[in-house]
Amino acid sequence: MPIITGIRKNPLDLNNNIKIGVAFPLDETNVFNSTETLLDQAKSNLLNLLLTAPGERVNLPKFGVGLKNLLFEQKIDIITLRETIIKQAAYYVANIQVIDVRTSLNNTQSTLFVAVTFRSLLDGRTDAVQLNFNN
Repeated sequence: MPIITGIRKNPLDLNNNIKIGVAFPLDETNVFNSTETLLDQAKSNLLNLLLTAPGERVNLPKFGVGLKNLLFEQKIDIITLRETIIKQAAYYVANIQVIDVRTSLNNTQSTLFVAVTFRSLLDGRTDAVQLNFNN
């Protein structure tokens, strides 16, 4: 029996005329941009989750990690932050699996670094999101 190898592609990713969702973060350049692949949409959904503060989203009071709010905290528990990111992503961005969460905090410069590596459960591809916050 022949062994089939290769990357699985979702049919939605094959047609560039089909837009999957909204690109995040919303800013001057991404106001009306759309994502064209499921991996890009998963990345946008993860960014949205990381940047949204709990209680900010209507009808989903527990949605969000609220990374921007952490800059003004006196002490950040990095272990709890990692656990929160993994739990939130598993619940709200169900089509990905978080592989690794790297965080770094520089108290003297008030800089928070967060990198989340994830795998798409739809096609097995990996990607990462990196955010740097300066106070």
